[in-house]
Amino acid sequence: MGSTLAILFLTFCTCYLQIAGAEPQRLSTLKLNSRILQESIAKQINENPEAGWEAAINPRFSNYTVGEFKRLLGVKPTPKKELIGAPIGHCGSCWAFGAVESLSDRFCIHFDVNISLSVNDLLACCGFLCGSGCDGGYPINAWRYLVSHGVVTEECDPYFDQIGCSHPGCEPAYSTPKCVKKCVSGNLLWKKSKHYSVNAYKIKSNPHDIMAEIYKNGPVEVAFTVYEDFALYKSGVYKHITGVELGGHAVKLIGWGTSDDGEDYWLLANQWNRSWGDDGYFKIRRGTNECGIEEDVTAGMPSTKNLVLEITDAGADAVDGASF
Repeated sequence: MGSTLAILFLTFCTCYLQIAGAEPQRLSTLKLNSRILQESIAKQINENPEAGWEAAINPRFSNYTVGEFKRLLGVKPTPKKELIGAPIGHCGSCWAFGAVESLSDRFCIHFDVNISLSVNDLLACCGFLCGSGCDGGYPINAWRYLVSHGVVTEECDPYFDQIGCSHPGCEPAYSTPKCVKKCVSGNLLWKKSKHYSVNAYKIKSNPHDIMAEIYKNGPVEVAFTVYEDFALYKSGVYKHITGVELGGHAVKLIGWGTSDDGEDYWLLANQWNRSWGDDGYFKIRRGTNECGIEEDVTAGMPSTKNLVLEITDAGADAVDGASF
């Protein structure tokens, strides 16, 4: 157990995204059809005294090929102008999960409201403004959608893929769901179920600025480059050791700490279910921009819009039921 300064903020998520300038190398058909989990890679890491982390053949990806794994990491470069400023199953929707679940956490932190917001709303309804739906998206644009359109609750619009990835390769890949704008429950109204972010912003890449943001406001969404060895992560403080670049990934950054060996790390949660990594979590080296983890950090503050309406409605009900 490391001496952890980690600030843990409730729920967590991982995400599939399109990150700045990430254009993974083209791989041969032979490589794409090979298994993502290689004993040789695990051995190379575990026999390296400088690695600082443990690799394992994780059952989560035991039947995945490199090509199938890459589907979770679809990448499109972020427009240059932007550089200035539940298991995901069959759909590459992590960019949406990262934003929505970070905002959900921030509602709890700032307003003491335990609410689960809808990833499906953002994924289905943001359209080309956010990217390509199940084929990837831009985190900062996801946050901007949360400002302009908000998202309904999970109860109103649950995630469309309830099957998940319990079978090999997660086939078939699903298309982006249609934007319906109607709650599945007849007792809920779409507009009244909307919850918003006040703003959408990027945090400077300085680790101290990132830590200050998490400490003050809660989890943030971060993007980083995934290499082949990351799929084998089991425990310890990850840093890239071996394997080809596969694509971009987004996760929720929830805290930080220092290991027993004195290595600074970020603490993150990944939604490749609890059998992957350290009970679904992972640590990555802090302060060196490992795999670009400190380059693309996005967030937003929760809005009271519709929260006030909920309080007002509750107050009205209390008045209606009162005896004078």
